[in-house]
Formats: sequence, C-alpha cells, structure tokens
Amino acid sequence: MSEVAIHAEGLTKWFGEGEARTVAVRNVQLDVLKGEVTYIIGPSGSGKTTLLSMMSGILRPNEGKVVLNGVDLWRLAEDRIADMRLNTIGFVFQDYHLFPRLTTAENVAVPLILRRQPWKSAIAEAKRCLEIVGLGNRVELRPNKLSGGEQQRVAIARAIASAPDILILDEPTASLDGDTGRKIIEFVRKDVLSAERCILIVTHDERIFSYADRIVKMADGAIVGVDKGEFRA
Repeated sequence: MSEVAIHAEGLTKWFGEGEARTVAVRNVQLDVLKGEVTYIIGPSGSGKTTLLSMMSGILRPNEGKVVLNGVDLWRLAEDRIADMRLNTIGFVFQDYHLFPRLTTAENVAVPLILRRQPWKSAIAEAKRCLEIVGLGNRVELRPNKLSGGEQQRVAIARAIASAPDILILDEPTASLDGDTGRKIIEFVRKDVLSAERCILIVTHDERIFSYADRIVKMADGAIVGVDKGEFRA
C-alpha cells in the first residue's frame, strides 16, 4: 500500500469577514500518495489553486491541517515552513515567477543555489533540465526574450532541477501545444515520479488526463468526487 505524502484534513479557507466573507475551500479531506500522479480538476473558482496553496505551505488555512511527509506543516514556525517548501517541494506556478534579470539557466539554478549547491554544478544541472524540456538553445536568454510557452517550460525545468519529493504543477500545460504538453507530463511520470515521490497537478487540460493515477474533482470549494485515472504503465 502506498505511503501518504500529503494528508489534508478539514482544510477550510475564507477571505473577508462578515457579510463580505467568501469561502474558497470548505472542509477538504484528501490524501496524496507517494508513487502516484494526482490531478485536481474543476471549473474556475472551484478552489483548486487555493487548496494547492494550503497543501504546499504557501497559504495558511483558517481551519484544518496539512501533514507533509509526516510533519504537521502549519504548526511549524514560518522559517521551518519555508525550509520545507525549499527542500521538499518543486513548484510550477501559473504565472511562472521567473526573475527578469536572470538568464534561463540562472532561473532554473535558483533553488539549487538556495540549497547551497556550488554555482558551476548548479548551472550544469540547470542546463541539463533545460535540454530535457526542449530549451537547450535558450540557456543564455532572459525571460522577456521567450514566448509564454517557453517561459512555462523554464518554470518546469526549475521545479524538477532539485529532484523534489513532491512536485506541484498549477496548469502546467496551459501555454503549451498538445505535443509539447504530453512530452512534459510523460517526462515527469518517467523521470521524476518514483515510489518515494508524488506529483500533484491542477489542470483543465483534458489532453493529459490519461497520465493520472487519480483525478480529484472540485466544485464550490469542496471535493465532489475522486476517480481512478486511466494511466497504464
């Protein structure tokens, strides 16, 4: 039986107070398992990204808890939470979060440098990851010289560079054509996923649904169903 990488219990998040309060996520219970690719799907505004943010230590819940690799995340001090994010989780955000003054290789190397990897080996690993996502000829360019799809691939390369235990991707194929999107998801399944790692993906992209082990459906801030995915090794 697979081990639990992320355990969410009673997760609730609201914004505003009184009559202006809006509940974005309500009482979510979810286990994300090691060795699996889990998708979270649902219409815009259903709470997917808010849930993802709480489960990964970015957004503090109003109620509930997150146990990440056996650690009760939201009971930690803020610096310990930041360390967990740096050393345990690789992120791909919808809006990329690339540093405009850094080259693509330098952007990818950032998490490695923060983990005190020597500069030369960090850049070498960054270039290897850029080759994997098809940007080996873009290593010296800055983000403003890249297309939206290319910036998305830089963000993916940065997320996989440090071989994280948990890889979290928020709409990773939104700016990619179908063939490139499938290649990226095939890569993370084959070369990032392992028995000790998990991948959590928020997506609207039905073209990549066949790569999921489980598909979690959300609506109005709640989980309304969990289906077995179609992936077959």
